Amino acid sequence: MLNIIKSILAVLFFLCLLNMPYGYYELVRFLAFVGFGFLGYKASQKDKSEQVFIYIALALLFQPFYKIALGREIWNMVDVVVGIGLIISIFIKKTDK
Repeated sequence: MLNIIKSILAVLFFLCLLNMPYGYYELVRFLAFVGFGFLGYKASQKDKSEQVFIYIALALLFQPFYKIALGREIWNMVDVVVGIGLIISIFIKKTDK
């Protein structure tokens, strides 16, 4: 289930590179906030404090309540880096099953 959430978020971030209506970006911010919050919660259940910190930081970055104005170019870079990071995290070998 976590890999599905990561995959969906990655696709949403890559779609942000296209010229989408503003409502799409608001939706992505909300879904990212919820998704990263959930991923952080699941990481905390597994005592993975580094992942908890990363997911909570990303949830705060993408939170929909207060817009963080970084400009389109920087947001595009953030979307690509986070999307690639999510894809990589899916394929990293799991050591605790």
